[in-house]
Amino acid sequence: MQDVTIHITDREGIKHTVLAPTDMAMNLMEVVRSYELAPEGTIGICGGMAMCASCQCYINSNHKLNEKEAEEDAMLAEAFNVKNNSRLSCQIPISETLNELEIEIAPEY
Repeated sequence: MQDVTIHITDREGIKHTVLAPTDMAMNLMEVVRSYELAPEGTIGICGGMAMCASCQCYINSNHKLNEKEAEEDAMLAEAFNVKNNSRLSCQIPISETLNELEIEIAPEY
């Protein structure tokens, strides 16, 4: 499989269905940025290093994701609007297991 389908609800509540390549070593934050689903400068500020939480999202489907690393856990502990299903999208690599994933981009603040 080359592309997976991901359903993303942006900060305005608009739902988007996008295709994400599995063969380019991208992460979920990079997909959101490439489709311009958040204003420039409001997502992935740290460049995907799990140091800012600007790419926080809510996982709204029951997909098995990679485990949170300590850096991601620590950043979410300091972030605003954190929920039980919060993840940093920069820490979720695009793979075939994400097909039909449903996420919502967390509020900016």
